[in-house]
Amino acid sequence: MGDMLIRNIPEPLKREIEQAAHKGGQSLSGKAIDLLRKGMVAERAAKPEPGLSAWDAMRSAFAAENAIGDEFAKILDEIEAERKRDFGRPVEDFE
Repeated sequence: MGDMLIRNIPEPLKREIEQAAHKGGQSLSGKAIDLLRKGMVAERAAKPEPGLSAWDAMRSAFAAENAIGDEFAKILDEIEAERKRDFGRPVEDFE
């Protein structure tokens, strides 16, 4: 793993992270990594990549949480297959 140096962190923010780390039984570095990861996930969710399918967006969300496995892939494949089958179906008349 690589290292990262972040300069000029406001002291109140550093204290807040230290307190959260202590409360959660984590090291300062561990808590900072956790917060950075969550921030990256939130940023990606807020700004989906243009042209990204729902399947790809969901898969990347699962991957960000290390929740990708055969079961999730199977579920997402089934959802995508159903979506493709549903495409072009006549729209119901609601009146």
